[in-house]
Amino acid sequence: MSDPLALFPLALAAGGGRIGAAGDGEPVYDASQLVAAGLTLLQRSAPLVRALSGRRSAILLPSAPAYLTALAASEGRGAVLVNPLASPPEIAHQCADANVGAVFTIAALADRLPPGIAHVLLDDAPRTARVVSPDRVHDVDLGSHHGLSIEGERDVLGSHEEAVIVYTSAMRGVPVGAVLTHANMLVNARGCEAAMTYTSDDDVLALIPFAHLFALTVTCASPLLLGARVRTMARFHPIKALDLLADGVTTVAGVPAVFHALLSAIERRALDLRDTALRLCICGGAVVPVDLQNRWADVTGLELRQGYGLTEAAPVCLFNRADRPNVRGTLGVPFPGVDVAIMPPADHSDSVRDAGAATPLPDGVPGEICVRGENVSAGYLNGATGLPRRGEWLCTGDEGVRNADGTVTFLGLFKPMFTRNGFNIYPRELERAVLELPGVRAVEVTPIPEPSKENDIRMRVTGSVSADDVGRWCEQRLSAYKRPSVIEIVGG
Repeated sequence: MSDPLALFPLALAAGGGRIGAAGDGEPVYDASQLVAAGLTLLQRSAPLVRALSGRRSAILLPSAPAYLTALAASEGRGAVLVNPLASPPEIAHQCADANVGAVFTIAALADRLPPGIAHVLLDDAPRTARVVSPDRVHDVDLGSHHGLSIEGERDVLGSHEEAVIVYTSAMRGVPVGAVLTHANMLVNARGCEAAMTYTSDDDVLALIPFAHLFALTVTCASPLLLGARVRTMARFHPIKALDLLADGVTTVAGVPAVFHALLSAIERRALDLRDTALRLCICGGAVVPVDLQNRWADVTGLELRQGYGLTEAAPVCLFNRADRPNVRGTLGVPFPGVDVAIMPPADHSDSVRDAGAATPLPDGVPGEICVRGENVSAGYLNGATGLPRRGEWLCTGDEGVRNADGTVTFLGLFKPMFTRNGFNIYPRELERAVLELPGVRAVEVTPIPEPSKENDIRMRVTGSVSADDVGRWCEQRLSAYKRPSVIEIVGG
């Protein structure tokens, strides 16, 4: 691709935006400075170049400015976005499946990496980086970058090469890597300008890990493309977030559990957000209860606007647009550049890839939400099976109905999944992991409805093990959000 702005990180650099960790005294960087540091890292570290030769990279970082440095240093290859909550076995699986040669991370997370894998510590980016390879450790001076100049058309179509890989869709017990191209990422990020009415004056608070595409696209990429400011929180803290909402933030985005926590903190502190700069509140990752939307509007005077998407679509497909009245209890209308249809449910059994043709259902008739557009991934790594398709249409596995006003209402799930704190929980993945524990004969995972975080997890285990045995096993092998809150043992 001849135009450099067809590449996701270079387009972010050219937007003129700024990003910094939230907090007094924390530096705010030009996106171009962070991207330039990543390109310099590749130029100055031959061991890193060798480790990545013919292989992919992985990014194991909390939401932080250094994320842009890692994306840029992954130039020319797909970057696996690893959730910072992932366990060592989960990280090892993703690195092996995606043929990862090096991981960009920080010292606090490095002990989770597979033994012997090359990695780059970005604790001091964009000033320096430490490259750790099996045969040596060396520090790289990334210089001082304030004048990266990238020429090209700002609205150029993105490249169809791999940009990022995110592991998802573990309906069959093992997560698969959804491949998103530069084109997928850029078209969805640009759609936010119209749907969220972003401008260069916006100040966006990012409260979700950038490994979650909702966060990377909506709270990082889109604002930076438009020259706005992004503030990151490596770990969500409701009181600290409230201080920021009262200090010039114009936009906040999170999952329902985040807004439940913010509401509780607002009510405890009797804080009034009505006279602040805050104008746009975005909720995604899970279905937003109407009661939460009502309470948020009553307390803050602002609408809590729900959206809908999935990893395979980079991710936003529906949104209650900021330039239209909010329709509480709905997922909104199709996102710019995305077609949405309600179709007869597809077969989501293990081996189905092509669900065959179908005719969209009329308004008012429930069916499966299907999406198509330049944002939709072409498939998964290594020919893996994930969500089926109907030609160009991706079958999401979610049940919905289109209303007469063009909005879509979520009705439930056809795929075996539920959410917890905005993260997807696939029962078969958890069951498969615990079945490997000696003495376990059967496992059943079910949701426990819990309004403040959508669901908790109940695990019913048959075998000659104790609840403590199962709990320790899960701590070693599963991300924190996947670990059961209730463990029931049956049998001896």
